[in-house]
Amino acid sequence: MHDSPPSPPDPQPAVLYDKRDDIAWVTLNRPDKLNAYNVAMRDALYEVLSAAHDDPELRALVLRGAGNAFSTGGDVSEFGQAPSPVAARWIRFRRDVWGRLRALTIPTVAAVHGFTVGGGMEMALLCDVAIAAEDARFCLPETGLGMIPGVAGTQTAPRRLKPGWALDLCITGRWIDARQALFVGLVAKVVPRETLDETAWQMADRLSRLPRECIVMAKRAVAEGLNGPLAAGLELEERLARRLAVLQGRSARQTRSTTRRR
Repeated sequence: MHDSPPSPPDPQPAVLYDKRDDIAWVTLNRPDKLNAYNVAMRDALYEVLSAAHDDPELRALVLRGAGNAFSTGGDVSEFGQAPSPVAARWIRFRRDVWGRLRALTIPTVAAVHGFTVGGGMEMALLCDVAIAAEDARFCLPETGLGMIPGVAGTQTAPRRLKPGWALDLCITGRWIDARQALFVGLVAKVVPRETLDETAWQMADRLSRLPRECIVMAKRAVAEGLNGPLAAGLELEERLARRLAVLQGRSARQTRSTTRRR
């Protein structure tokens, strides 16, 4: 039996990492800035995700935000310190934080509430499953700032949503609420704000109990299968299923051998 969800984090580091049993809780922790993403958060998040990537004991990860919002995306205060918005974006994204999040082999759950905007919404899209509190509000405002979504949003949105909805959100910058996000497939569930952490915990706990190698193969099949025609995707699925069967057979033989030695 797992413990209850972790208590609210100490508001000091830009990102908090709390490992409970085999589940990692990663908390964006700039609540006074509505968890706007700056260089400090970029560096901290990269280190935290790298630690999660290298931890063989982890079986699931929850990404959440402290305070009144999940994340309002890039910290616009950095734009005034760089020669151009493009340079500011380069400063923020020199490390492939988003590739690191996407490449995690364990299941990832985004627990979002309040403003989930720009890079914040894109972070939720990079996770395998997103759960939203009833107060969550979503928007991709980049076109109004002279840019396009740059945290993989133009690619992850059409893979999670219908292409029409993805294009609508990417080019109009309009807001949708949690129920609309559920309708278009952006989130898997909408819950009261006070039960968000508990629901995310239950989801992560359930996913953490599944065979790790099955999760790895399923995630790879879905991610890579979307990059080609259906026939190629089916061939990939068959190949990965055969590989999984071999791995499971080998594991079963090792278990029987260990049992006999005892």
